[in-house]
Amino acid sequence: MEKFLARQPIFNSKLGVYGYELLYRAGAENRFFPGQTDVASASAADNLLLFGLDRLTQGRRAFVNCTRDFLLRDYPALLPKDRVVLEILEDVVIDESLLDACRRLKQAGYLLALDDYQESPDWQRLVSLADFIKVDLLATPPAEQLRLARQFAHHNVRLVAEKVETHEDFQRTLRWGYSFFQGYFFSRPQMVTHHDIPASKMNYLAVLQTVNRSPLDMEQVGQQIKAEASLSYRLLRYLNSPAFFLAAEIHSIPHALALLGERGVRKWVSLVAVACLAEEKPEELILLPLVRARFCEKMARSTGHAGAANDLFLLGLLSAMDAILDMKMEEVVQEVPVGREIREALLGEPNSLRRILDLVLLYEKGAWEEIERAGARLKIPEGVISSTYVEATIWAREILAGHPAGQAETR
Repeated sequence: MEKFLARQPIFNSKLGVYGYELLYRAGAENRFFPGQTDVASASAADNLLLFGLDRLTQGRRAFVNCTRDFLLRDYPALLPKDRVVLEILEDVVIDESLLDACRRLKQAGYLLALDDYQESPDWQRLVSLADFIKVDLLATPPAEQLRLARQFAHHNVRLVAEKVETHEDFQRTLRWGYSFFQGYFFSRPQMVTHHDIPASKMNYLAVLQTVNRSPLDMEQVGQQIKAEASLSYRLLRYLNSPAFFLAAEIHSIPHALALLGERGVRKWVSLVAVACLAEEKPEELILLPLVRARFCEKMARSTGHAGAANDLFLLGLLSAMDAILDMKMEEVVQEVPVGREIREALLGEPNSLRRILDLVLLYEKGAWEEIERAGARLKIPEGVISSTYVEATIWAREILAGHPAGQAETR
């Protein structure tokens, strides 16, 4: 059975990443089968360990969804108490047995969160044990959001605003005293139609334009990279990694470009330019295009698009440029001269490349049933989607650290 794991960042008031909610399912169906609760709960704990908390959260807290069965059987004790927050789901039946299980976990040093909190006598029994209370902004009217903020202002509990969809949602709940924020708004910051790009970022954008023109002018690429110190440094740092298996250490930009070849130059210079463009953005936003690029590239062979691997890499890389540059995607594709298929896919038009990008977008949301249907349409072998996403996340983090994992696919 394919195992699914997605994650959604949880930000603090300064837009730093505090932790991630890990969205695990044994399969797209997302339900327990009668008589198999023991197996299902044990499988959930086992697979959280199998995916590896450290690899996916980089030392930050992992918010782990907990069913009643999961809590009663003390499966959370398998997880490190200093690395997780146990998130009690809104449909859990609250009785003395569950309260006893939560008290034991609290006494053992675990942090507890109440998911999709709604005022009720049952939830009140758990409030004294909670470290976090999560409020679903879509399901909770603003007046109630404010009332909860005032109610818990003097409690030893932190409010998490869930499903933050807009800039206004974020600013409002921040003003009211919410401590943490989670939702699609942070992957798609508020778009600004007329936006002045700083001069240094114009240099990165110029390089992106050049490497995506045909024919490729290697000399112009080299001059543009050398004119921007941060680009030169990043490119040489990446390429001097042992992971590239290059015959000699690289000391100059022309040497690097010659060794990479045209396809490699298009790919790696695009990657470096996007990473530089994303500087001064929240860490998760810098990571996002790299994960998407690697995922789309690696899915090329599984979907019968091996010849389009470089196009898919570029598509994933550019898919977050609207958020990075605070521009509409229609404006981004005017600035970067990509091929017709990539342009159409970026604008959301259905084509073979867009179907693969949609796969990673669905994965980011944890839309398991849609993922299953999309995977079936693309005839992707079971297990490939989740393993590719995990590999892409690890690769992207190591790229940002300057020592990419695995042999680079530059040719």
